[in-house]
Amino acid sequence: MMATSEGKHAASGGMATADVLAPRQVKKPLYRKLYVQVIVAVVLGAVLGYVYPDAALYLKPYGDAFVKAIKVVVAPIIFTTIVVGIAKMENIRRVADVGIKALLYFEVASTLALIIGMAVGNVWKIGVGINADPAAFDTKAVEAYAKVAKTMNLTDFFMSMIPTSFAEPFVKGDIMPVLFIALLLGAALSMAGERGRPIVSFLEAASVGLFGMVRIIMYVAPLAAFCAMAFTVGKYGVKTLADLGQLVASIYLVSVLFVLIVLGGFLRLCGFSVFRVLNYFKDEILFVFAATSAETMMPRSMQKLEKVGVAKEVVGLVMPGGFSFNMDGTAIYMTMAVLFLAHAFNVELTIWHQLTVLFVMLFTSKGAAGVTGGGFIALAATLPVLDSVPVAGLALLLGVDRFMAEIRAATNLTSNIVATLVVGRWVGAIDMEKARAELKAGFIETAETRAWDQPANRAMQAAE
Repeated sequence: MMATSEGKHAASGGMATADVLAPRQVKKPLYRKLYVQVIVAVVLGAVLGYVYPDAALYLKPYGDAFVKAIKVVVAPIIFTTIVVGIAKMENIRRVADVGIKALLYFEVASTLALIIGMAVGNVWKIGVGINADPAAFDTKAVEAYAKVAKTMNLTDFFMSMIPTSFAEPFVKGDIMPVLFIALLLGAALSMAGERGRPIVSFLEAASVGLFGMVRIIMYVAPLAAFCAMAFTVGKYGVKTLADLGQLVASIYLVSVLFVLIVLGGFLRLCGFSVFRVLNYFKDEILFVFAATSAETMMPRSMQKLEKVGVAKEVVGLVMPGGFSFNMDGTAIYMTMAVLFLAHAFNVELTIWHQLTVLFVMLFTSKGAAGVTGGGFIALAATLPVLDSVPVAGLALLLGVDRFMAEIRAATNLTSNIVATLVVGRWVGAIDMEKARAELKAGFIETAETRAWDQPANRAMQAAE
């Protein structure tokens, strides 16, 4: 992008100006790169959890503190990004176009994830030979999940998108109601024209401070990853992982292949390389893997997607919407876990049983979005469809669910990053020249690039 811009300025005698505006891409030393720090932290955390499991349990609050701190700014960032993006659009119909195409993509990707998980579960018969006895399981262990699952339905999910007050979703941190309010306000400010400009300018300036908060909190990300991994290994241990290692390994393998082959195929159709995309967002993916919370890296991923060249309104609509409608990692986990439990209890599922479960999961995987332990709760909501597979059997998965939550979170984040790029390309709201150059170069954060989101910087970029 910069090379092209410099060529244009050279033709008009503006090479000097382009050189001034071009950010100095000075690479950081290896030890200062976030993904390196996170990898080291995860390894050290796992070692501590294995050697001193009792001490590792006390580290859980410190990992949770980081997640809570990031979630404080998630709702305001989504709100300001969507409102500003839509308010600056001249054609409101474009918002509907982006939304419809995003939903179409979400359904295709989620359905593929469910089908692939189901197919692998039938071929790789994990759980056969366990011969589990339903009477031997303590129902109290899964009682809390089952209780939430009983009250969960698709109607309630859609009704929950409309908040009872303007402030409620910001207090609770619910993404979909924030999206609902932002869409309405963005459309209203767009129709207001010049009268709405002061509010748009204020929200755009506020977003600079919000992203600044994210950068400050990110300084302790490696420490949070260390604490989260130490707790996971200390609490559940490698023995539990070894007992159900085949299930965990299968979900990891299928999730990785889904990203590389299916999501990679979508990216290839849009002119991107999956490996360059993964390299560009490796910091965020590695962190959510350790913290098991994909939402924590949503603000930073949104910021980088805009830097790649995706339009602000597309990033603001697709990323938040994807975390309710496009949970591919959760979809893979759900189908494979159901078949694992069926095999463990020696239950034979016919093709019609499996198709029924597949259909139900299209809804339950959405209904549990935003709920703590959403994948586990969605599974509890699905099992009653199969009377022969007891809900109490979920206790079999409790010990290793945290390990599977890691790959679920990483896959969910990756799938929504890919969704944003694909939808952006589909609606023609991405600068492909800039995107390819940025992804090829890789993300390099310098003193100049840290301020890329400021209005003044955007104005200079537009002038180029």
